[in-house]
Amino acid sequence: MKHFGARLRAAMDERGPLCVGIDPHPSLLHAWGLPDDPAGLRRFSETAISALAGRVAAIKPQSAFFERHGSAGVAVLESTIRQLRQSGTLVILDIKRGDIGSTAAAYADAYLDPASPLAADAITASPYLGFGSLRPMIDTALASGAGVFVLARTSNPEGGAVQRAVGSSGRTVAQTIIDEIAQVNAGFDPMGNVGAVVGATIGGDPTEPPLDLAGMRGPVLAPGLGAQGARPGDLRSIFGAALPSVLGAYSREILTSGPGIDALRAAADRAAADLRHNL
Repeated sequence: MKHFGARLRAAMDERGPLCVGIDPHPSLLHAWGLPDDPAGLRRFSETAISALAGRVAAIKPQSAFFERHGSAGVAVLESTIRQLRQSGTLVILDIKRGDIGSTAAAYADAYLDPASPLAADAITASPYLGFGSLRPMIDTALASGAGVFVLARTSNPEGGAVQRAVGSSGRTVAQTIIDEIAQVNAGFDPMGNVGAVVGATIGGDPTEPPLDLAGMRGPVLAPGLGAQGARPGDLRSIFGAALPSVLGAYSREILTSGPGIDALRAAADRAAADLRHNL
């Protein structure tokens, strides 16, 4: 199997730089006329799969909205991952895990080992126990051809207090994480397996410290588009020369078009076209 960076690059080139989240909020289940239970969760996920699998570069299930339904919800998540991967669609599992030692290794086994029923093409991970704490996840990803997206500068407003802080090196925490990613990706072509999560919402703040992404050699997952307020036109000022590596992430703005499959596809097509025009 090709490594994740190469597979993602090919998918973005073929289908556009769009990642759609499967985020089954209780309010969305209600809006779709579905019960807030495992049966409703399954119907929601299967509808999203029918509409979007094979149509976008990647799909990003948010694990928490499955986990809240207990073991039955996790079973739906397993099925969702399996169906998407069987369709040839890249799965970025949004779990934001982060821990140390054997616990980090266990997370890696759960989500990145091909033998696991929850194995995804990539996961999101939190480096705030130290970037080195992610090494078991990164090593497993590199060995299995999977990927890891590391939180660097996130779209939530609370993130800035930590991520914009300046360390003894004179770099922000976010830039330090990006520089660590660059070291892991050295030598990979066209993109490395380790990417950064950088929120599309940060572009409207003139006080935001600029990020140097030029040497990262990895993909950038940009959440915050749509319902959180960011638009594709904001991306150029944030990412500059790194724009070709940006994967724009939408969830609610597309999902609220459901439950009709044609409407979901049309919303995804509009978002993909808008991203192509701006990236």
